[in-house]
Amino acid sequence: MMQILHLSDTHSKHRLLQNLPPADIIIHSGDVSWNGLEDEVLDFMEWFGALPYKYKIFIAGNHDDCLFGSNIDGLPENCFYLSNSGVTIEGVKFYGVPMFTEDGISGDYDINILKIPNDTDVLITHQPPLGVLDSSENIHYGDHNLLQIVLKIQPKYHLFGHIHDAYGIEKRGETLFVNASILNDNYEISNEPVLLEIQLKE
Repeated sequence: MMQILHLSDTHSKHRLLQNLPPADIIIHSGDVSWNGLEDEVLDFMEWFGALPYKYKIFIAGNHDDCLFGSNIDGLPENCFYLSNSGVTIEGVKFYGVPMFTEDGISGDYDINILKIPNDTDVLITHQPPLGVLDSSENIHYGDHNLLQIVLKIQPKYHLFGHIHDAYGIEKRGETLFVNASILNDNYEISNEPVLLEIQLKE
């Protein structure tokens, strides 16, 4: 059994997080920064890379503009930045899709969603799927195409954030959806990271 600690939307307040619970892997599903500045992202990566977890994964959110088109060097061997890419850890297949404004404008975001592998066990996106932990003030901010793909491939977990006041867990079919936004709509730390378990594959 692998334990996964999921968090999202820390917006440069990562160093205020104390006493994070133990797990085998920690996953951050985007908006690591506030203004998308390189210094903010570098500070996050320094903090994240030093955390005492066996494996670490993060993706970019819509605030993390400086990561658009970037190739990140210098991460520890056990730390993975996923950008429309995947990694297999102890038999479990993780895949990450970032959320960049540029991709939304160009239409590449929809293309990237279609490229999510069918055998994904843990899908990490920043944006929620439409209608699942995606509403704020009665407006849904999720993506329809993303919902269709997730319902089709049915990963064990779909991890995301983006909508701060939609924090929570919801099960649909074979997939457990988790919005682990740490900050509330006032950008105050108000929620806890979510601890999950996944069965390792033989």
